[in-house]
Amino acid sequence: MTIRKTSHLWLINMVSFVLFVVLSLTGLINWLVLPKGYEAKGSFLITLRHFFVEVHEWTALAFMVTIAIHIFLHWGYVKTSLKKYNILK
Repeated sequence: MTIRKTSHLWLINMVSFVLFVVLSLTGLINWLVLPKGYEAKGSFLITLRHFFVEVHEWTALAFMVTIAIHIFLHWGYVKTSLKKYNILK
């Protein structure tokens, strides 16, 4: 494996980890901390909840793209493993 490919894999791994942490935090804050529906009295809590939902959705999209790039960079290994188990001929 070349140094360039290794550095790309490291960068993709770090970006995916950061995106996963953001996804986890925004999901937990929306689920456990912020009130839902009619419980949210006051426009600030409603705005904050909508903000976290937007951040969560865009981060999820970026995470899916990052995982697709991750799989693309590991495609040689995936192909070898599939051939090893006679899944891919």
